[in-house]
Amino acid sequence: MTPKPSAALRYTTMRLGIFILCFVVLAGLVRLRVLPSGLGDSNYLWVLLLALVVSMPLSLVLLRRQRDEMSAQIVGRMDRAKERLDANRGMEDEAVDEAEDETADAAERRNESQQ
Repeated sequence: MTPKPSAALRYTTMRLGIFILCFVVLAGLVRLRVLPSGLGDSNYLWVLLLALVVSMPLSLVLLRRQRDEMSAQIVGRMDRAKERLDANRGMEDEAVDEAEDETADAAERRNESQQ
């Protein structure tokens, strides 16, 4: 059985792919003078910023399912971590209770032997 790839890694890769695709398309449109180029030598910075602005809403719409899967995977991991933490706290509380009982028993024996 092959392990399922991380949903966060899959989402990040797909989001990066959308950004790169937007960058390439927008760079082509700037090169063809359909879109204005930046001022002076800022052409690639302009295209980069424009690609960021365009890819964000596209990612929100196109990657909704992957984002939900990633969220479910993260929630599952957090729930398991909380369960382990609660189990560790329970073990710790039992150890503290046992130590307190032993201390109380020792104090009672000491009081009885002094009388």
